Amino acid sequence: MNRVVHFEMPAKDSALVSTFYSGVFGWQMQNMGEHMGNYILATATPSDEAGQPTSPGGINGGFFPVEEGSTETPSFVIEVDDINAHMQKVKDAGGQVEGEPSMIPGIGLFVVIIDTEGNRASMLQPVAMS
Repeated sequence: MNRVVHFEMPAKDSALVSTFYSGVFGWQMQNMGEHMGNYILATATPSDEAGQPTSPGGINGGFFPVEEGSTETPSFVIEVDDINAHMQKVKDAGGQVEGEPSMIPGIGLFVVIIDTEGNRASMLQPVAMS
């Protein structure tokens, strides 16, 4: 069974979304800067120094910038041990893979998929942890 390890949501205003989630839910929000596409990390559960949740079932996430009028929707990231094999499984089951996997430095290989219902999700093959 592959587990959900991360959530992602679109954000039109990074400052406003950071203020909202930190103020309402106490999440720690960190804008990763232009070199990381202004992605905002959201620590939503107690985590260790490496950012890994310390509570069973807890996940962290992030917000990606979108333009006004975008149709992007929230999604989640599923951990896999072999991204290429799972890409084939997605296709064989009637889903779609959007492009090729890209490496997120220090995190792992990442690719977006579309399930048979048109829902967006992603898969992540993490880099080996030391």
